[in-house]
Amino acid sequence: MNPRVPAPGAVLAVAALALLCLALPYPILSVDPGDFEWHPQAWWQASSDWGLALQGGTWLCLSAAALRALWPTRSTGITGVLIIVALMGAGGLIALAPNDETTVPGAGYWLSALALVLLCVVTIQRLAALSSLRWSAHLTAALFGVWLLLMWELGVTAFAVPRVLLPPPSAIAIALWTQTDTLWADLVQTVGKSVLIGYTLGCGLGVLTGIAIDKMPFLQRGLLPVASLTSTIPLVGVAPIAVMWFGFDWPSKAAVIVLMTFFPALINTLAGLQAAGKLERELMYSYAASYRRTLLDLRLPVALPFIFNALKVNASLALIGAIVAEFFGSPTVGLGFRISTEASRMNMPLVWATIVVASAVGMLGYAALSRLERRVNFWHPSVRSA
Repeated sequence: MNPRVPAPGAVLAVAALALLCLALPYPILSVDPGDFEWHPQAWWQASSDWGLALQGGTWLCLSAAALRALWPTRSTGITGVLIIVALMGAGGLIALAPNDETTVPGAGYWLSALALVLLCVVTIQRLAALSSLRWSAHLTAALFGVWLLLMWELGVTAFAVPRVLLPPPSAIAIALWTQTDTLWADLVQTVGKSVLIGYTLGCGLGVLTGIAIDKMPFLQRGLLPVASLTSTIPLVGVAPIAVMWFGFDWPSKAAVIVLMTFFPALINTLAGLQAAGKLERELMYSYAASYRRTLLDLRLPVALPFIFNALKVNASLALIGAIVAEFFGSPTVGLGFRISTEASRMNMPLVWATIVVASAVGMLGYAALSRLERRVNFWHPSVRSA
């Protein structure tokens, strides 16, 4: 790399170093709000014995990260050292944040926090610039997620945000660890029973109905308007009715999911079956191919990208529908039941932990369907170009 070319984020690194130097005359550790003054006072002159080491280590880590970011190289090792040192500085700032209502962060704390924000951007830029690294894109996304969580923790702790409004990630992690058995039972109830059964039935019926409508066009005038009506029924209106019809257990939630996933699967199947080219259909006709052979060898393979789009959309709809349906009646287990119950108790860390579990399941389901689509539709241009 040309040494005259500045390293990615060098300007931000200089600004971060300037902010850290400006933070030297001000206290980093929390100070009493009543005695808080903006006159210069070195943080090492207003520190306790244990706080002195923590504040000094935090300042040195952030300063070392800013200096390391000025090094004009794309070395993986140097970038790794930069990220580790910056993360150590972030951990120090989180540890220095006030843990009660009698103290507030000093001016040096906010200047150091602003420098940390700039270093976050620098580390992401430096990691993304490592084109030689095989998993550079995935590692960059992971680093962005780590910084986002640390900034969340830092902001909630520094501003003393009540946990009822927004708990810190550490509290959510503790709830995930301590309530593993409860969350697992909720996951089995909501996903293992309601979502899987309702999703399978809804998507399967939608695909089969789409094939039937394509085979018998007269059904489009009678069945298709009725099917489109199902997409306009509000979830909050049909969920209580489903509970009255099928009871409080998983069948009522599965019925709601079937209603939500049926129409997207139907419409996408119809669109996919009609996407086969005229020349291809005429070729099958010239071979005297039957409707079944044409469907299996031509029209259904062409429709698979459309069907997979419906499956991916329905994966999110099914999980949302099951959780919302559990608000209106459920046994004493389930993700929706847990969110509703713990929110009424103001136990927000567990509520957020349940949301994290539901989001993780949704992302894993979408990723699994995307991977399956790449294997099945490997011939499609959209897959080959990705």
